[in-house]
Amino acid sequence: MFELKPLSPAAVPAALAKAERYRLLNEPGQSQSICEDVLRTEPGNHQALVMLILALSDDFPRQQGQTAARARELVDQLPTEYERAYYGGLVAERRARALIERGGPGARAGAEWLREAMQAYERAEALRPPDNDEARLRWNACARVFNAQPSLLAGVDDEVPSAIMSE
Repeated sequence: MFELKPLSPAAVPAALAKAERYRLLNEPGQSQSICEDVLRTEPGNHQALVMLILALSDDFPRQQGQTAARARELVDQLPTEYERAYYGGLVAERRARALIERGGPGARAGAEWLREAMQAYERAEALRPPDNDEARLRWNACARVFNAQPSLLAGVDDEVPSAIMSE
């Protein structure tokens, strides 16, 4: 086994910029690795934590099990209730979309994850800072999936708000 080499604290900003570039280049594994290095150097680095959650969820179409569990663990480390609700919704939404796009029996589980995302976005909306409609935008995106594929609603445990059906 190889011992990982630590980053110098002065290199953290450049490393985070590189991690963001790798995310934008659709190379979430590279972004994840860099974020893990930053978090080893600065365990409380908020930007690295959020970017790692996003990079892990970028990988959901390829792998979900351990990646999703790790993303959810990291969401619990976020400092505010709003962020935990918002990013928890984002993780659930991205997991849902990966399952729905795969089709087959996993689509039903995807619908349940999508509903969970909507509930998290509703919690985030109630906690949002002034003029921050991110949670509303994400909730609407989830609602549009249900509106475009009403068959996904069959068997979803919670009652679906009429706002979804009327959009």
